[in-house]
Amino acid sequence: MIEIGIKALRAGITPPEKKTEGACGFDLASATRGDLLLPLGKVVLVPTGIALSIPMGYEGEVRPRSGFSTKNRILMPNAPGTIDSDYRGEIFIPLLNLGDEDFVLTSGTRIAQILFKRVETAHFVWKENLDETTRGDLGFGSTG
Repeated sequence: MIEIGIKALRAGITPPEKKTEGACGFDLASATRGDLLLPLGKVVLVPTGIALSIPMGYEGEVRPRSGFSTKNRILMPNAPGTIDSDYRGEIFIPLLNLGDEDFVLTSGTRIAQILFKRVETAHFVWKENLDETTRGDLGFGSTG
């Protein structure tokens, strides 16, 4: 288990929470000042009202909540999104309304989930030749 620092940026903020013991993601709620309109076919950045302190070597991976996105046809266009360990600003969730009409989002609605994952760093080394594989340089669709 890792320790994640959290800061409320406004009063009345709902912290990320797991709804069941076996859940791997923490639900993120909207923190709007009143209702927020998500126009049909448009992307809106939705505030969560929180900032996080994620340890080096980890990322916060933000994904849609299956219930919210499926029921309302509201998606995250950049899913999954990454919150880097050195970012300390407010977490915003981009939402894209693919429903049949404009959608009114109320404050406190669980709109996304965040998972914390270990990440490795890399060191790139220029090579004249790369190791051979069965696939080689065959591109999109080459595996069937």
